Amino acid sequence: MPADTQHRAQCRLRQNSRRFERSWATQRSISALILREMSVTYGRSPGGYLWAFLEPAAGILLLTFLFSKAFHAPPLGHSFALFYATGLIPFLAYSDIASKVSQSLNFSRQLLAYPAVTFIDALLARLSLNFLTQMLVGYGLFTGLWLSLETRPAFSPDDLVLAYAMLACFAAGIGTFNCVLISIFPMWQQIWSIINRPLLIISCVFFLYDDVPHPYSDWLWWNPLVHIVGQTRAAFYPAYDAAYISPTYVFGISLILFVLGLVFLSRYHREIVHG
Repeated sequence: MPADTQHRAQCRLRQNSRRFERSWATQRSISALILREMSVTYGRSPGGYLWAFLEPAAGILLLTFLFSKAFHAPPLGHSFALFYATGLIPFLAYSDIASKVSQSLNFSRQLLAYPAVTFIDALLARLSLNFLTQMLVGYGLFTGLWLSLETRPAFSPDDLVLAYAMLACFAAGIGTFNCVLISIFPMWQQIWSIINRPLLIISCVFFLYDDVPHPYSDWLWWNPLVHIVGQTRAAFYPAYDAAYISPTYVFGISLILFVLGLVFLSRYHREIVHG
C-alpha cells in the first residue's frame, strides 16, 4: 500500500474513533444527567412520580365538577372529563416541559464546568426525561378516561402522535429560547411568568376554537397551543373537523425558536456557565 494512501486511511480511522468516543461520551453524559434529575426532581419528594399524575387529574376533576353544574353538555361529545382532559393535559405538558428546558443550564451549571458535559447534553437530557414523563402521564390519564366511558368514541393514534410531536417541538423551542433569556437576564423568568398566565384561557382549553367569533378567532389562531389542543381533541373526536389546525405553522415557529436558542447558547454558554 502506498505511503500516502496508508496515511489517509490512518487519518480516517482516527477521525472515526474520535467521533465514536464523542458520541459515546454524549450518551453517557445525557444518561447521567437524566438519572441525576430523576433522583433530584422525583426521588426526594413523597409520592415521586405520583404528583405528575395528580396535578392534571385534579385539574380535570375540578373543571368537570364546575362546568357540569353550569352546563348540560360539554362543547364537544358527551363527557365533560374527556373534553377538558384533551385541553388541560397537553397544556400542562407543554408548560412543564418548556419550564424544565428553560432551566437546563441553571440546573446543571456545576456539571457544565466539566469538558465532557456540554450545554446540548443538558438540554437534551431535560427535554427527553420530561417529555417521556408527560407522555406517560398522558397515556395513563387518557387510557383511564377512555375506558371509563360508557360509549367509547373511535380513537386515532396517528392524530395523537402528531399532537405530541407538535407539543414536544413547541416546548423545546420555547424552552431553549427562554433558556438563553433567563440565563442572561434572570428577570425574564418573572416577566415570562406574567406573560404566560393568560395562556390557559386563550389556548382553547375550556372552549372550542370554532365557537370563538371573528376577529378574535383570527388572533387566537397565532397561538400554537390552540393548534396542539385542537389536534389532541381531533384524536378523540373523529367527527370533529378541526380545519384550522396547521402542523406546519407549529413546527415552523418551533424550529425558528429552537435554532435561535441554539445559536445564542453556542455563542454565550461559556459566559453563562462561568458568569
